[in-house]
Amino acid sequence: MFVEAPDGFGLCLPCHPPYDWAAIHAFLGKRAITGIESVAPDGSAYRRTIRVAERHGFLTVEPAGDHLHVALRGIDPLHASPVAERLRRLFDCDADPAAIAACLTADPILAPLVAARPGLRLPGAWDPFETGCRAILGQQVSVAAAIGLAGKLVAAFGTPLAAPVGGLTHVFPDPAALVEADVALALNMPRARGAAIRALAGAALANPDLFAPAESLESAVLRFTAIRGIGPWTAQYIAMRALKLPDALPVGDVGLLRALETGTGRPSPAELLARAEAWRPYRAYAAQHLWAADEVVVRRR
Repeated sequence: MFVEAPDGFGLCLPCHPPYDWAAIHAFLGKRAITGIESVAPDGSAYRRTIRVAERHGFLTVEPAGDHLHVALRGIDPLHASPVAERLRRLFDCDADPAAIAACLTADPILAPLVAARPGLRLPGAWDPFETGCRAILGQQVSVAAAIGLAGKLVAAFGTPLAAPVGGLTHVFPDPAALVEADVALALNMPRARGAAIRALAGAALANPDLFAPAESLESAVLRFTAIRGIGPWTAQYIAMRALKLPDALPVGDVGLLRALETGTGRPSPAELLARAEAWRPYRAYAAQHLWAADEVVVRRR
């Protein structure tokens, strides 16, 4: 549903129930990049800057019963439909919780996790290129360290807004802004990682369909691992978040292996891959449940 307002317009995004707003709000809040994203401390809203058809604006997303309400400023209402589609992917509005639960509850470790969070969603991406950069920045570092680097990237190469609102001051740099940038120097990080961001930017400029839907998970992974500096973990993460492939699985992820730890130790990546065969075609949702459970354990330590 589209609703006009004096200083912008609103959208209504229906969601298949149940919908775990608290979990997706917490996920986005933990990964909010300074300058382009913020979350309300009380869990009531998510805000970010956006670029649509070369116009800069803001959006605010809030839960409202069986749907999400979105308020937009600075964006032409003619773009309401593509904006809504991007937000439906970001907030995973079209997931079928019943089908996901029916698949994953056969696993004795996943069953109680799904029962505890029946509406857990798989967060997507507002901007696939941004998500690809996040994934590269997250290679071999913690979430907090990666988000710190992303904030520096935005401050150094993002586009400043003419009229900032609160802490929202920039839009994320587009590929043209990063393809020749000395990212490693600006962020004081390994040169290989900076080169990978430049390579991703170059690939995005050379191929406008770089983040288009893929025929299969395998073809998506091959598409991204062909870019220098992107390995299987990063490719699977991009497939999961940016391409919204529900069977993507970053097999070597330490959080997944830690979440499956038993009295005899953690599984190997090969053992995780074998166990995950039973989670198809929803391995990405299994990963989201395991990450959520792992975060709870880590916080308690």
